[in-house]
Amino acid sequence: MSLITTLARMEAVREGRARPLATVRHRHLAERPLVLVPLTTAGEAGAPLGAMVGTERDAPRLLVVTQPRDRDLRFAFLAELADAVLPYVEGFAGDVEHEQRKETDPETGKKVPVEVELCAGAPQLLVPSAAGVEYVRLLGRSMRFRRTAEQDPENPYPAPPRVPLLGRWLTHFGERARLPGSALLLPMTQLLARHWATGQSGAEDQHLGALLGWLAPPPGLTGAEAALRAEQARDAEGLLLCPPAGPATDPAFDNRRLAPATARYDRARAEAAASPKAPEAALRAAEEEIRALLESQLRPTWDAVWRGVDLLRALPEGERVAERWKRDRWSYTSHRDRVAAGEPPQPRRDDAVTAARKLAARETAHARLEAQEALDDPLVMAGRRLAGEAFEGEVTEVVMEYSEAKVPRPRPLVTVVTDDGPLLSEGVKVHRVLPDGKAQPAEFVGHAAGGGGVLTVRLTGGMGRGKVPDEGSVPEKGDRVCWTLFEHAPRGGPELPEPERTPWTHGGPPDGSADAPDPLTAEDLL
Repeated sequence: MSLITTLARMEAVREGRARPLATVRHRHLAERPLVLVPLTTAGEAGAPLGAMVGTERDAPRLLVVTQPRDRDLRFAFLAELADAVLPYVEGFAGDVEHEQRKETDPETGKKVPVEVELCAGAPQLLVPSAAGVEYVRLLGRSMRFRRTAEQDPENPYPAPPRVPLLGRWLTHFGERARLPGSALLLPMTQLLARHWATGQSGAEDQHLGALLGWLAPPPGLTGAEAALRAEQARDAEGLLLCPPAGPATDPAFDNRRLAPATARYDRARAEAAASPKAPEAALRAAEEEIRALLESQLRPTWDAVWRGVDLLRALPEGERVAERWKRDRWSYTSHRDRVAAGEPPQPRRDDAVTAARKLAARETAHARLEAQEALDDPLVMAGRRLAGEAFEGEVTEVVMEYSEAKVPRPRPLVTVVTDDGPLLSEGVKVHRVLPDGKAQPAEFVGHAAGGGGVLTVRLTGGMGRGKVPDEGSVPEKGDRVCWTLFEHAPRGGPELPEPERTPWTHGGPPDGSADAPDPLTAEDLL
């Protein structure tokens, strides 16, 4: 936790209200996101109980599994979920734009420009909390390998036709959610906690109702009182006034309301199956009772997610958010193409090279996200300055010098007076943002004659190719500049070998021959 975050939490406790951690919104928020609030049964992982899904605040679609232990009802629920989610997900596939990219020519091995499609938009799923993200990943894993009747006619329990496809998309969203800065699948608690600091712990921030209590407490209550009420307040029957944000339900609700309603449904269903002449009114009434109970648990969380959306929309979007969203669009486009090409679903376990590539991509994305958030937001940059990772000051002197190469290049010395305490040593690289948005490298030379906060840096690039620096590339006396000790566009490590060139020590070769037993020879026989 940074010093700025600690200070903001202390102020939140003192003032009884959440304090801002950012001045801009650091995640993309779609104009029409799909909100998904899932519920699951207790004690059986992956057994759905219900969900509320939709893109319209006032028109959610309620999906219910009246008996989660019934395989047919669970498949029917998943089919309904596919009907609700897939049209939204696939609705962005047709609207494309064309971009030039460089790809390797398989014949020459050289990089050549090619024109490729990029979807103009991409779907965005919002769930209440981080547990909802994990549940989406679990649903995807349990669905993408299901066989339909068309694929496997002898399967006694075939999946509905679109269920495996939904599993592949949910798996993709779940994997993408692990990439820092991605916005295809976002938990609302994480979004709000990134932009506001509360007076409670990070674990307590995972309760959406408690978090909103700090952000917008009711009149007459402090944030702590509103959060405590959201977590613990119960009605006369002992049920929570603010149901948990899923996917798990409140045990008191399960025992006092849901279990008796499910038992009544089971009895009505058994009677209907035993006697064809039995009235269906009792069965329909039992179904409606369960639907009403689940809606009472889902609707408060649904409304809470949309209140969070309203709070986030009030913040202007960060300058570099669009760049990260474009990477999400590339990811969506690539997966669209894999599905259209008929490629198999994602494997259960990644091979060594794929796993290493994912890890490297996440590390690079994390470093890039931290750098871009600081560059977009002066409040975040203040935290980096307090940590000694950046410094800001006024330029007091600029001395033009040149390199000693055959063709001299400008290497001006810039003296800056700052109140910050950066962790610098001679030769450390520093960076600043030029007026055109590009990063300019420099290196720390040392403290000027004045000592203390008087620092001198030498510009080493970003000034053009001529002997005279480009206009605006060298700060002038009196300018206020900010230098960072971190790179603005971190790059990944070296390229990894292709799967067919992976050594056996790392899971190769891919045909699995490394795991095969040694062939039988004459020496093996007595």
